[in-house]
Amino acid sequence: MGRLTDNRRPVIAGLGLTEMGPVYGRSAANFATEAVRLAVADAGLQLSDVDGLLTSNGTSGGVGLGLQRDLGLFDLRILSEVQGFGSTAGTMVQFASMAVQSGMAEVVACVFADAPLRPGRSAGDVYGNGRRPDAGGDRAAALPPATGWGGLLLATGVVGANTLYALAARRHMLRYGTTTDDFGAVAVAQRAWAADNPHAQMREPITLDDHRGSRWIADPFRKLDCCLVSNGGVAVVVTTAERARSLAQPPVHVLGWAQCHPGRLFDRDENFGIVTGAARSGPEALAMAGVKVGDIDVAELYDCYTYTVLVSLEDYGFCVKGEGGPFVASGAIGPGGRLKLNTGGGQLSSYYMWGMTPLSEAIIQVRGQGGGRQVHPHDVALVSGNGGILDHHATIVLGSSPT
Repeated sequence: MGRLTDNRRPVIAGLGLTEMGPVYGRSAANFATEAVRLAVADAGLQLSDVDGLLTSNGTSGGVGLGLQRDLGLFDLRILSEVQGFGSTAGTMVQFASMAVQSGMAEVVACVFADAPLRPGRSAGDVYGNGRRPDAGGDRAAALPPATGWGGLLLATGVVGANTLYALAARRHMLRYGTTTDDFGAVAVAQRAWAADNPHAQMREPITLDDHRGSRWIADPFRKLDCCLVSNGGVAVVVTTAERARSLAQPPVHVLGWAQCHPGRLFDRDENFGIVTGAARSGPEALAMAGVKVGDIDVAELYDCYTYTVLVSLEDYGFCVKGEGGPFVASGAIGPGGRLKLNTGGGQLSSYYMWGMTPLSEAIIQVRGQGGGRQVHPHDVALVSGNGGILDHHATIVLGSSPT
């Protein structure tokens, strides 16, 4: 795929974030409508300017095609529900970018919202035991038939994303000597970034000892290895570079994109836990953008678990395969490190809006609106999304300029 050169080059012109966390009494659809309205206003547009809408929702459902009516939008040129689990946000931006580039639409809103938290119900209950997580912690699905591999999973207690990702992490540990302290280094670094993020749910600093002392969830994961659960919504507005020249915010150019869906989960002799789809989608997105890993100023990587960050760093080429543990343990990814990674705290400490979490922080950073956590330089950002127990991946490269 060639590089984009004309005035229809796609840009992200608007970002809308609702209140995040244990915000009760609101539906996912309610969060979604607010997020879209905020994103459109952020861009300096009117709702009537929107001629494309892509929607996605998490465990609570309720965000679909009907959002068009909730928003009072008429005669849309594109409308669709998109599902790629944790890769959905990146997928939506890719589809929206192709739509505006081709002329199918002029202004496309992409939105994700969820409202799984309820008073008196623990975050862990949201993805409850006894259900099979097709989404890698992103959405629970019906139980598989209690025969064959599905029956073996149920009989051994592998009934949720925590246990399946734990298997992946353990394989990485056995192959490369990765330690739980390496995972802890990711949690500590991202909490340090979250301290300056007003949207973050968890802003109190933590230490490696805090990580070691947090309760076990699924060996080798402790509580501080696992992402948050949040109510809220995030939306972005994609339009053309030409249209964005007269809008309210500095345009964030969508320079490159790619997806990879391995489809080999649980296949015999596969590299489960060792290599992910990021190893393919990353180089393809970078090539489309005309940049290399060394050109990336800020990386926002999907972090449903600390391990996911570590293996993604390897697959994107920020460090050699198998050396993710020593890389994060060296202090390379904290606020003072050489790689500006998950600068808002990520899903581990900020908020859990699937792939919209890394995407929203990348937009903030490229715009230069990160406040106390703003990094310099911030001209090129890499964003990843992961879902389906490492089986769905989307990569986007964003920039402050078209080249």
